[in-house]
Amino acid sequence: RGPKIDENVAREIINHRSLRHPNIIRFKEVVLTPTHIAIAMEYAAGGELFERICSAGRFSEDEARYFFQQLISGVSYCHAMQICHRDLKLENTLLDGSPAPRLKICDFGYSKSSLLHS
Repeated sequence: RGPKIDENVAREIINHRSLRHPNIIRFKEVVLTPTHIAIAMEYAAGGELFERICSAGRFSEDEARYFFQQLISGVSYCHAMQICHRDLKLENTLLDGSPAPRLKICDFGYSKSSLLHS
């Protein structure tokens, strides 16, 4: 951490902390030290959706629909809150550890809020 917080980190903190939705990884707190900044978030025991697809090879139509509906729900909520993620990809979608995993959108470093003009 230098004299000023990186623009993407500041944007992630400002935009992510305002979001509360079951398909968005929960923002918990920011910890600042003289040399580092840490963002604490909900733990997603299921890992990345990307890894799940790689290990499965492919999804059935039902499984793909199950995850896609959750993704759209999270994105729709972000847009309703005037926040655009701008970096949606498999690596930025995590899964909780439940037997029927819930998709969680993460990494709001490139997000933009029309309310804050960030």
